Amino acid sequence: MELKEAILKRRSIRKFTDYYVTDEEIKEVIEAARWAPSWKNLQVWSFVVIRDRNIMEQISNTFSKTNPARQCAATASALIATCAKKGLSGCSNGLDATCLNNWFMFDVGLAVQNLCLRAHDLGLATVIVGLLDHQSCKSILSVPEDNEVVVIIPIGKSAEKDKTGPSRKTLDTMTYLDSFGKALIR
Repeated sequence: MELKEAILKRRSIRKFTDYYVTDEEIKEVIEAARWAPSWKNLQVWSFVVIRDRNIMEQISNTFSKTNPARQCAATASALIATCAKKGLSGCSNGLDATCLNNWFMFDVGLAVQNLCLRAHDLGLATVIVGLLDHQSCKSILSVPEDNEVVVIIPIGKSAEKDKTGPSRKTLDTMTYLDSFGKALIR
């Protein structure tokens, strides 16, 4: 699959078949995440693969009651908790080096995008879940205090065929030349 096709066709999927995502497929998607760029190449991310159905249910119960991903987590083949070590990305000598706090979120975002694109390339489906009780999830998974649970990614085979995505803003509404507000594209 070409990269452009993967970018344009990957969708957030919330309905899965009973297909069992193999350990090899899980390793493939995490390998793709591993190659993401990060602040000073610190690679602050870590991944907890959850296959135990009882733990998967506990994790899905940390999702907001209004989150549609709550249902799909129970039917996914696995959940991948993406965590990040705090106090490294965006820091120098233990102090924030940028006014943008929590730079680890950017690093994890890059890794998660790689993971989801590779899953799509393998014919698998994912959804990125961030609306959850992070502290409860952290406790369930025994995540160390100096780390955060950033997102949970249910993974499986899509039960939704040829799902179309939402519309996107046009380039002229988000792209400027030399200063904000000066149109680049006319």
